[in-house]
Amino acid sequence: MKNNFWEKLKKPILALAPMAGVTDSAFRQICQKNGADVVYSEMANVSALFFTLTPKLKTEDDISNFLDPKNKKVDFGVGIKFSKTLGLVKSSKKEKCYVIQLFGKDPVHFAVAAKIITEKAKPAGIDINFGCPAKKVFGHGSGCALMPQKKLAREIISAVIENTNLPVSIKIRAGIGETSALKFVKNVADLDFKAVMVHGRTYEGKFTGKVDFKLVEKIKKIIPEKIILANGGITKPEDGFEILKNHPDLDGLGIARGTFGQPWIFQQIKDLIKKGKYKTYSLPMIKKVMIEHTELLWKEKENRGMFEIRKHLAWYIKGFPGASEMRKKLVLVKSLKELKNILDKN
Repeated sequence: MKNNFWEKLKKPILALAPMAGVTDSAFRQICQKNGADVVYSEMANVSALFFTLTPKLKTEDDISNFLDPKNKKVDFGVGIKFSKTLGLVKSSKKEKCYVIQLFGKDPVHFAVAAKIITEKAKPAGIDINFGCPAKKVFGHGSGCALMPQKKLAREIISAVIENTNLPVSIKIRAGIGETSALKFVKNVADLDFKAVMVHGRTYEGKFTGKVDFKLVEKIKKIIPEKIILANGGITKPEDGFEILKNHPDLDGLGIARGTFGQPWIFQQIKDLIKKGKYKTYSLPMIKKVMIEHTELLWKEKENRGMFEIRKHLAWYIKGFPGASEMRKKLVLVKSLKELKNILDKN
């Protein structure tokens, strides 16, 4: 029996949507500390996980044996300990309601990956990406490219559900070509996934087209028993507040780029709903978050973390007086000590 954490969450549910190169453990912790109810990992490639095990899984019988739920002595192979993909989705014990998102196009790879993730990464849930429009993913036949493929989409969702005891969710787009999100959902509605995050733009609209939240509401009416989160175009607290006010049937929101430089947007939306106002962040307050975020990233990735924090530092100071000059220094920062010196002088 699947442990469905989604059912226990208070609505509206506010989730940090998955973003490659952004939603690592450090950022997830910062967002969760600032009001995010659910946090998603960066996308993990199911084929990368599968081929980590290729020395062990040479035949169809090997794969069947590996996936057999009766087989309690599962040998994951030596390579699994050093899997870069598993490293990508590792989490902190402080993270709650953590969902790992998988992408790919081979149902067998999804099945194997689901079992690995369940037993090795131990998240709260597993998500399947059907919505990414990025060339690197779409060109591979994954992400949004899967939405028009009715049979394959069902096989992939079923493969994950059958190989985990975790709640499974999916992320889709408003549509691609002649395949609307409504058609896609109707095709898979009978499968036992627990939640759907719907980006309200079509594949053609990428990240700048019109966001159709009425469409997301229609999806909720088709599958009322499942959690439906709306995603897209939420860049300030007022956006989230208005969407939830105008579309009360939705269970919550998924926020992606709206978190850049303002991971507290989740709490601000909650405060706006409860109190009609929210706390704004002054530069001294933001500097404290910058240091905390950097400390977490250093702990997680050390020197590589100092490289990855730079984009976040630039986002944090956007719009403040002197931001342009400070940004020039922040994008070259190499240590926590150096960061503190820069912030103390500005």
